[in-house]
Amino acid sequence: MRVETGRILIDTARERQLIRFPWWVLLLAPLLALLFQVYVPVIFRFLNFLEIPLLLAIYFPLMWRRQIPGTLFGCAIGLFQDTLSHHPIGMFGVAKTLVGYFAASVGMRFDVDHWMVRFFLVLFFFPFHRVFYWILSNSVLNIPLELDPGRMLISAILNAVVSVFLFNILDRSRDSV
Repeated sequence: MRVETGRILIDTARERQLIRFPWWVLLLAPLLALLFQVYVPVIFRFLNFLEIPLLLAIYFPLMWRRQIPGTLFGCAIGLFQDTLSHHPIGMFGVAKTLVGYFAASVGMRFDVDHWMVRFFLVLFFFPFHRVFYWILSNSVLNIPLELDPGRMLISAILNAVVSVFLFNILDRSRDSV
């Protein structure tokens, strides 16, 4: 992680380096995140606010800095989350697809290796994901879903704090090419 520079825009091709992850990280991290999302809030109600699959749908596209893989990763993790939840198939898939695309777009333009940039990106993408999911639910499927801005803001802040630590752990597994 580069902390010594004050720049947030990417200037050179060296800064746009391709970042790869071992195959086992790309399989194990989403699997653990989905299992966490399904089983942990049942046992520990106070962890219901955590959206680990969303954090991964933000992190990997940010690091890849490529929109197509980011979009596909967001779609895949969203659809797998749909299959393990009681929600209609495709709701999380569509919402996380957009998050993956926009996260990759941001990663192409900004230096996202600093923890504070990541913190604010999660702080933005969490409500974006929730609001888009709410729009899909209410307008497309006509399933009434309540949107609580206060609770959403608190959850966004807590997820952003968790993301700083989670992203730091995931950074240790990446390879720069």
